[in-house]
Amino acid sequence: MTDDVDVPPLRPPPSTISDPKWLKWAKRLAAVAQNGLAYATNPFDLERYQLVRSIAAEMLAAGWAGDGHLIRGRLEREVGHATPKVDVRGVVFRDGQVLLVKERADGGWTLPGGWADVYDSPSEAVEREIYEESGYRTRARRLLALYDRARHGHPPIPFHAYKAFFLCELVGGAPAASMETDGVGFFPETALPELSVTRVTADQIHRMFAHYYQPDLPTDFD
Repeated sequence: MTDDVDVPPLRPPPSTISDPKWLKWAKRLAAVAQNGLAYATNPFDLERYQLVRSIAAEMLAAGWAGDGHLIRGRLEREVGHATPKVDVRGVVFRDGQVLLVKERADGGWTLPGGWADVYDSPSEAVEREIYEESGYRTRARRLLALYDRARHGHPPIPFHAYKAFFLCELVGGAPAASMETDGVGFFPETALPELSVTRVTADQIHRMFAHYYQPDLPTDFD
């Protein structure tokens, strides 16, 4: 390790690439509708919140040139109080290189991970995702970063999400493809492959290397 590396500040400034205003408005409307439908009892209020949800779906469909009925159905499946979804990402280093997997969905590479499942603890979720996507067994050691996805240059999605990056120790296993991935490898910071930016950005990976070079850095957030 070295302590003379130029390391960005604890809270790197958010990317200038963020959700467009129309998408922020649509997400907020969808959340207001979901919360209203979760708590309202007056039938007239329920009808109004259903209308708000339909308007949010129309905005999303217009912005993405998508099918309004499909988007409305997706929103209708979200029930209860609206909260951000949680995406976990495993940061595994070996000999100064980071573990990446190649996504079948878009052909890009990413830190292994995905949506956390109900009844998984955060560490269980990231260890499971790493094994399922790469074949490696790991042990979560430390939370390196907790980011608001919308502030870090990812392509937009219909829902608000947080991204949790965990430093994980390699303890066993062997590289293996999965239903979601068809490539596994370790890469140096200076030779990253084309990334699946829906899942991870180059800035985020560089930040994880900063934590590798300076392990006493506190957890990043926002």
